[in-house]
Amino acid sequence: MQIFDKYKTMFSLYGVDTPLRKSHFMAQIDHESNLKPQRESLYYTDAQRAKNIFKTPFKGKSLEFVSKYLRDSEKMANYVYANRMGNGDEFSGDGYKYRGGGFLQHTGKDEYERLTAETGIDYVNNPELLESEPDSVICALSYWKRNNLNKYADIDDLDGVSDLVNIGRKTVKVGDANGYKDRQQKLIKWKKLLNVS
Repeated sequence: MQIFDKYKTMFSLYGVDTPLRKSHFMAQIDHESNLKPQRESLYYTDAQRAKNIFKTPFKGKSLEFVSKYLRDSEKMANYVYANRMGNGDEFSGDGYKYRGGGFLQHTGKDEYERLTAETGIDYVNNPELLESEPDSVICALSYWKRNNLNKYADIDDLDGVSDLVNIGRKTVKVGDANGYKDRQQKLIKWKKLLNVS
């Protein structure tokens, strides 16, 4: 059974109720989490790869510096997510506590506070709830609605949807969302499954 069939009422409530909207929604959560509710790992073994992924936090830092954070998910998260997205400093523990979670990898204390306000479920004090399927669905749908992603899905604008999911804002450049090619392939897959021509 597909997620949109299992949570039909919820999908309907949030307006993700046409084959095209469902295709775009499913393509994004398929890319972001392989349809498995999970929390971001942040376990890296290669300093250059970590530096490439977290460009801003490691800007101007040596590979030796980056290496201090390898093989330690908590330490890595607390460093790369420190002092942004509503998180406290590196030693607050917020980076790891509010690391990516759920189907859309919601990240940062600000986002967990928004989800709490929108859903009435306390994700701030219980971020691990985003490891469960029902919570991952409601949070993904809440984010989708807040960012008016149906508007982009309705005109089949994969770039617009991907920008808002991955970057948090619409950009001028087409295809600059992380993993854009995979998002394209996932959309083709879901359109086929949902008979969208």
